Amino acid sequence: MGVVGQPFRPVRLGLARLERLLPQRITRRHVIGGALATGAGVTVLRLLQLDRGVPRAASRTAVAKAQAQAAPDWASPLAEETARIAHLLRRTTFGAGPAELEAAFRLGYGKLVDQLIETPPAEPPAVPGMTGASLDIGRLQQWWVDHMLATPTPFAERMTLFWHGHFTSDYLKVGTDRPYLYWQNVTWRRMALTNLASALMQVTIDPAMMVYLDLAASTGRNPNENYARELLELFTMGAGSFGEGDVRAAARGLAGWRLPVGADGSKVGAFDPRRAYTGGPLTFLGRTGPLDTAGVIDGILASPATATLLVTKVVHHFVSPAPEASYISRLADEFRTSRYDLKTLMRSVFLSPEFIAAQSYRALVKSPVEYMVSVLKALGAQQLSRLVVDAGTDMGQVLFDPPDVGGWPNNDSWVSSNTVIARVNFVVSVLGRLRGLPPAKDVHQVQLDGVLSPVTAKLLGQAPDDRTRWLIVLMAPEFNLK
Repeated sequence: MGVVGQPFRPVRLGLARLERLLPQRITRRHVIGGALATGAGVTVLRLLQLDRGVPRAASRTAVAKAQAQAAPDWASPLAEETARIAHLLRRTTFGAGPAELEAAFRLGYGKLVDQLIETPPAEPPAVPGMTGASLDIGRLQQWWVDHMLATPTPFAERMTLFWHGHFTSDYLKVGTDRPYLYWQNVTWRRMALTNLASALMQVTIDPAMMVYLDLAASTGRNPNENYARELLELFTMGAGSFGEGDVRAAARGLAGWRLPVGADGSKVGAFDPRRAYTGGPLTFLGRTGPLDTAGVIDGILASPATATLLVTKVVHHFVSPAPEASYISRLADEFRTSRYDLKTLMRSVFLSPEFIAAQSYRALVKSPVEYMVSVLKALGAQQLSRLVVDAGTDMGQVLFDPPDVGGWPNNDSWVSSNTVIARVNFVVSVLGRLRGLPPAKDVHQVQLDGVLSPVTAKLLGQAPDDRTRWLIVLMAPEFNLK
């Protein structure tokens, strides 16, 4: 696979500056030049191109459609199976090296999908230094990054990260005096590819969630509506699919759970009938009768809106920022027919023609965690995992601390002038700590499919050494996309 496409003009502004810097050692001037080149590339390809045809006040849907239709700086290679396999691994793991790619090529695309989905998640090791009930949030964050880098089941970690951004909790509200966030992380991994009904029950009785959205404080006599509202609006059905009466009924039906206590040894909430609602029948989503937690979940799953919301979230995260309505509808129908089996959903996504369509190629932006972990994996620099934790704030993604109950934004929301510079600074910091580097002769083939914009190809052609080649590849728009 070779160089394709035409240069996108704004990138040339960064090119001229970086070209003058290439023969020199990596200095802060390289960082600035690289930021211009990379910032122009990513921002132009994913954001600034919208100025051509979309008003600044346009809706998010119009913006996403314009992004999907804008011509990129390269042509898709997804007609070839090897490119499809590399594409799949970028979307489902944190990057793959030559050996991992060769193993995947031997399997073939279909068998690789089966392996990713059917392999049980590897359990992470214990959190280093965790004693008793308290948590050190920095150690917990690094523990998870370390597992992302070392796990033999990276798709399980990608799904854990996906659910962490969907069923949100943060350490500031939950606290670190109890191991609730650690328990939650383990739970999300284990439930990641089960079925939605059991997953929703696990989410509901998870102690961190019970604290974060106040279910632990809710009783039948004094129901707290926070968890009920977010369960309906953000986690399952979506705004407009229910009424205020449904929120009130769900809050009463969900009441009765309390946090585990040390004596019972449980890591999930305990139901106390004395705290439950006993006031008679409730009307929830058009049905009237007794209502408890299982009934709330059953009602949610009976609504077509639930499959649509979950499928849309999955597609935005793994396929496209602007999917066709017919694609969402087809996947949602299959999801409901499977009785909300998550393995069936993910298999349908990865085997769908839309996933490997030309317009899907490099259509998504790596989140900061995905980007940083993929940088370390590409360089074989797992020992520098602490840098991922330290750099998260400047890039806008701190593990166990999403901005609000809606979770992190996605795709182009990750890109701004500040966050792009933070990505460049991260790469330079990593390279500056490594005495030796993997050979960089074919790095563009392994990491970028060999599909480069003319700008990236020219910069690589001028690179005087392996360190500079790695710098260019890891800062390139092509590497920031997936």
